Amino acid sequence: MESKIEILSTVKISFSDDLYKVVDSLNRTLKRENLMFGLALDEEDKEKAVFTIYRT
Repeated sequence: MESKIEILSTVKISFSDDLYKVVDSLNRTLKRENLMFGLALDEEDKEKAVFTIYRT
């Protein structure tokens, strides 16, 4: 069985120390809907974060 992860949306936002809490809450709440959320620092601008929504 092959697992495919599809990117639904990606957006750059201003970084905040508490963003990970939002992403964690979304992942815990919506995993039954086959959604996954990611957060990473923008490699070019460390004051920005890249928020991504995936369908698993």
